[in-house]
Amino acid sequence: MSTAILTGQPVPGSSIEGDLRSLGYDVRSAADAADAETLLAQVPGDQRVAVVDARFVGHLHALRLGLTDPRFPLAAIPGAVTAQPAGRQALTRAMARENSAGGGATVVVDNLADRIVAALDADGTDVHRPELGSLVAEVPADPQARNEARQAVAGVDDEAIRLKSAVKSRDGFFTTFFISPYSRYIARWCARRGLTPNQVTTASLLTALIAAGCAATGTRTGFVAAGILLICSFVLDCTDGQLARYSLQYSTLGAWLDATFDRAKEYAYYAGLALGAARGDDDVWALALGAMVLQTCRHVVDFSFNEANHDATANTSPTAALSDKLDSVGWTVWIRRMIVLPIGERWAMIAVLTAVTTPRITYYVLLIGCAFAATYTTAGRVLRSLTRKARRTDRAAQALADLADGGPLAGAVARFAPRVPAPVAAAAAGLLVVIPAAIWGAAWPTVLGAVAYVLLSGAAVARPLKGALDWLVPPFFRAAEYGTVLILAAKSGVNGVLPAAFGLVAAVAYHHYDTVYRIRGSAGAPPAWLVRAIGGHEGRTLLVTVLAAVLTASQFKVALTVLAVVVALLVLVESIRFWVSAGAPAVHDEGETA
Repeated sequence: MSTAILTGQPVPGSSIEGDLRSLGYDVRSAADAADAETLLAQVPGDQRVAVVDARFVGHLHALRLGLTDPRFPLAAIPGAVTAQPAGRQALTRAMARENSAGGGATVVVDNLADRIVAALDADGTDVHRPELGSLVAEVPADPQARNEARQAVAGVDDEAIRLKSAVKSRDGFFTTFFISPYSRYIARWCARRGLTPNQVTTASLLTALIAAGCAATGTRTGFVAAGILLICSFVLDCTDGQLARYSLQYSTLGAWLDATFDRAKEYAYYAGLALGAARGDDDVWALALGAMVLQTCRHVVDFSFNEANHDATANTSPTAALSDKLDSVGWTVWIRRMIVLPIGERWAMIAVLTAVTTPRITYYVLLIGCAFAATYTTAGRVLRSLTRKARRTDRAAQALADLADGGPLAGAVARFAPRVPAPVAAAAAGLLVVIPAAIWGAAWPTVLGAVAYVLLSGAAVARPLKGALDWLVPPFFRAAEYGTVLILAAKSGVNGVLPAAFGLVAAVAYHHYDTVYRIRGSAGAPPAWLVRAIGGHEGRTLLVTVLAAVLTASQFKVALTVLAVVVALLVLVESIRFWVSAGAPAVHDEGETA
């Protein structure tokens, strides 16, 4: 139970006490400043507490935004301030200061909440202030001002604003015009029936898995059903985030589920399509694995670039200015959002192609579209990086090093490696293993290429990754590792090797996504023991090339399967342990633009 302390002179007919109770607060009234401080001290330290002026006039949703969002230790709107346990000490200090400044226990409180916020600001304490827009939140000074405020409240439909704010302010064309106009009402329906975002997220996953099962039947009826269910899954995927924003139900577990289930749904569907094609004697596992590799590498480009630049200083460039200018022209905004093939457009395309064509055609179109989108976004980010004069922080360098996922072999090499341009070393490392794999396949020249990959990958991370293009290092490593597994599996010529490779890449990709979400939650990278246990990207790449060289194709299939199972078990157990134990702040991951 949260506690709200009402301060100031009560106002006859005010709804503030009922509004606070409807938001889950136990309401107590303070006669003066000393009484408010006493009541604050009586509230258990593990509970949320709010100080609210009794004269407050405003929308219920304004109070909800200001007093119930779990993501911020301290938050305030005019006439109200709240603290979660993490911000309790700062609130108590500010309250004591204002009580002392007020002249003693007998002084009647005059908008104590706003004075506490001013004291917190003076201390340099971060206080979240939600954007209220046209929502009203005021502390009127006299009856006339109160009547005007009440008229302003009556003139604005806060439920309409609440519904509108449930939708992302920036989203893809398909989602904005074909999903959000009705999914927000589904979110409200769920909220009124007590459903949580996590339950909707799970329903979205189950729907996508059923869609994958339908695709795996290999029949036209199954393909049509799969396409319809994939769209339904995406509607639920949008609904869970809108429900979280509508009801302010943000959670650590929800952030993890929302982020990881998107990838699980998409890649499970790829596997279902491949199984369905196999029933029609068409082997498209290489295409399915290629689609997963390309999509994952695209995301790594996004993640690395954002982490490298999100807290950089002097972070400007002519390219970015041009991009902002284009975004000010209506029609270019939607074209630019569509050509990057975000998840909404991508899933709609996959669903339609599944229903009316074949899995092979679906994969061809998907690969061409994703390749174009990857080229467009990567080229734009390279231009931005070359034309901006940004100074990157130690935090950004550490994030890139964590995303690189170097293991013990790369770490040992890095201690003695000479200073080399990191992107050049990473790109050369990838080429030295991928090209031999493509030419010789499962042979010792490929193993030698993997040894060179280990040496150069260590050299790439021997210095802090603060260069203009150092954010390319993790994507180069991902492309090299995943590409090597794909090529060796495709060249084996034995049925079942590609599905095993698909499982291995899926397990490793999960680890890399998990690393991203931990960094986004300011929780750091996965523990060092886990990275060592699964070998790092360079250790896994070397191991796969050795296994391919020394084993028969049939034995290689078994080895890849075992390796996939071991990696999946290790990363899943550690990931679930971490996220369920609430090792990160309560956020709802916005993830990829829908």
